Amino acid sequence: MKITVTHIGTATVLLEIGGLRLLTDPVFDPAPSEYPYGPIVLRSTVGPAIAAADLPQVDAVLLSHDEHADNLDVTGRTLLAGRPVVTTVSGAGRLGGAAIGLAPWATHELTVAGKTLRITGTPAEHIGDVVGFVLEVPGENEAVYVSGDTVHTGELDEIGRRFTVGTALLHLGAARFKEYNDSQLISMDGAQAAALTRSLGAHTVVPIHYTSWQHFTEDRADVTARFTDAGLADRLHWLTPGTPATLG
Repeated sequence: MKITVTHIGTATVLLEIGGLRLLTDPVFDPAPSEYPYGPIVLRSTVGPAIAAADLPQVDAVLLSHDEHADNLDVTGRTLLAGRPVVTTVSGAGRLGGAAIGLAPWATHELTVAGKTLRITGTPAEHIGDVVGFVLEVPGENEAVYVSGDTVHTGELDEIGRRFTVGTALLHLGAARFKEYNDSQLISMDGAQAAALTRSLGAHTVVPIHYTSWQHFTEDRADVTARFTDAGLADRLHWLTPGTPATLG
């Protein structure tokens, strides 16, 4: 299945699939910025490659979670109004409006301007309530997976058994916070991502959510090394922020 992906920054991607244009986890505040959350402070270091004002028409938003500024910030929230927002069940309750709450393994048929996309929620383990997404276009054999912020758990291996995933957009970065024990992963590291890639059977992996914030502890070189160790380096497809890439 052909898709066009533009990495804007962090987990923010413009995804063109099945005739629809989706925006994931919108983060558009200028950098550097700081966001206090109890004992921790999230600090951004690089701003988006495309400004919110310069975005093309967006048909819907896929929001893995609404509670952390590295997935939804102040400017990003202004982009939710007036379009469907598919997110967690709890997040839909907080956001209201056109937000659609999707539990793991539940499915929503998104139809905009006569184009339909089947969206299935997938499990995710993070701080708070998070959901990932499997996207299917009627008539296509392959699906696209967007992981959301998560570590690799056994539940995620069920995705490869239920769906034929061609392309996977994986939230990486090996996020850690000393306030939550430096050894505890909050998002996937390269080794976990390689293991998940193998269980998914995906032929293309697009790393996102690995740069532009201080709490990420692995970069492109680290992820590439772990995929090389696993014999899966040829599946990685790195995007240049702001530049569209056609995959599939």
